[in-house]
Amino acid sequence: MRIFAASLGTETNTFAPIPTDRRAFAKSYYPPGTHPDTPTLCSAPLIAARKAAAAGGHTLIEGTATWAEPAGLVGRATYEELRDEILGQLQAAMPLDVILFGLHGAMVAHGYDDCEGDLIEKAREIAPEAIIGAELDLHAHLSDRMVDNADFIVAFKEFPHTDFLARAEDLTSLCLRAAEGEIAPSIGLFDCRMIGGYMTSREPGRAFVDRLMALEGTHGILSISVIHGFQAADVYDVGTKVLVYTDGDAATAEGVAEALGRELIGWGNAGVPVHLKTAEAVAEAIAMAGGPVVLADRWDNPGGGVAGDSTFLIEELLKFPEVPAAVGALWDPVAVQFCIAAGPGAEMPLRFGGKAAATSGVPIDAVVRVRATTEDLVIPFEQSTVSLGAAACVTIGGLDVVLASGRAQTFNPAVFTNLGVDLSKKKVVVVKSSNHFHAAFAPIAAGIIYVDCGGPYPPDPARIAYTKIRRPIAPLDPNPWTR
Repeated sequence: MRIFAASLGTETNTFAPIPTDRRAFAKSYYPPGTHPDTPTLCSAPLIAARKAAAAGGHTLIEGTATWAEPAGLVGRATYEELRDEILGQLQAAMPLDVILFGLHGAMVAHGYDDCEGDLIEKAREIAPEAIIGAELDLHAHLSDRMVDNADFIVAFKEFPHTDFLARAEDLTSLCLRAAEGEIAPSIGLFDCRMIGGYMTSREPGRAFVDRLMALEGTHGILSISVIHGFQAADVYDVGTKVLVYTDGDAATAEGVAEALGRELIGWGNAGVPVHLKTAEAVAEAIAMAGGPVVLADRWDNPGGGVAGDSTFLIEELLKFPEVPAAVGALWDPVAVQFCIAAGPGAEMPLRFGGKAAATSGVPIDAVVRVRATTEDLVIPFEQSTVSLGAAACVTIGGLDVVLASGRAQTFNPAVFTNLGVDLSKKKVVVVKSSNHFHAAFAPIAAGIIYVDCGGPYPPDPARIAYTKIRRPIAPLDPNPWTR
């Protein structure tokens, strides 16, 4: 069989002040045949397709694979250029039996609220007979346009996203089986009519996902995906949905999707941990036995499309100079260049952080010692690696702060240890991350506290000024399920 695989992904925070242009994709832009053997978050189907093609004797035609760190709206020309590049490659590869896309599901461009639906629909127009599959991040906006034009959509099950390669392999297997006539997918889709979500690193999410995995392969169920949604976007399909595929049994698909969706509705806020305010979080961390205690600065993490340069937790920690602490990674390319120019060991006055928006807080002005610098801070992230670009670690008394020129979540302790910070000697460690830090940091943490510093990511959906979202929906409307 002939397989085409390509990837185009980013997660768009429509409220973020950081535009996304072609340069944002440049760091992870791989034309046909140049993608490395390890995937980015959204390019795993290409890696899975390579494995399947080699094992099954299929012909794989690779298209472009590219990814941009989450930020604000994608420029119209940027999206159209990258989309048309991939569609041109697809057209040139015809005829095709299977088309695999690695997408995010929450990409929004000027003039395109549903980039993924647009791409899949245009691919369907080119290849009406091919089996089309797409892998999505579970923080997606699942549209009817996506579902109607794809044969299979498979989303990550885990948050933190530890399973993007495994789910890509599931998608590839399903698409190949369908192309061979072994299975005939039927779809069940249930709209939970709520903006919610849960973490699979804690209950009740952990047991729920384990049960989803056990259900697949029984009663003709081929795949179950729970789309949590991405609340920091003003588009129609924001919110939680359940998508089930069975082998030719639409009634079972619809019934399972609704049963699981109604179970999620019944959770309320049980799937989300308590978030402490800045001063409360630091005080609780200091009082907790052992260390390090990890504070997750959830609403200023670059993975949510915001800057990652807020200073609220740094300000609070500086009130406790006797407490050994570390913060990272703070986005500040200018401060990084100053530190690299000064060199390790230098003492200098430095202003850092608090630059992108009023919600970033005020800059920190301090005399710092440059602990270490690097021209490229590369860290592990599950089956992949992530670059934070040039970086530096500065010390203010007992506080170490990692500054980075690239925006990315603090996925791994290597953000600190690669710059000489011994986390075992720290009482408090602040990470700019939602929950993706959890898999790597939990084994070394005495405790984990989620923090709400007030922004800039909009943390409370009930207070977001949505203009496009479908209504009614919770928590914007009371009891939307009874209408």
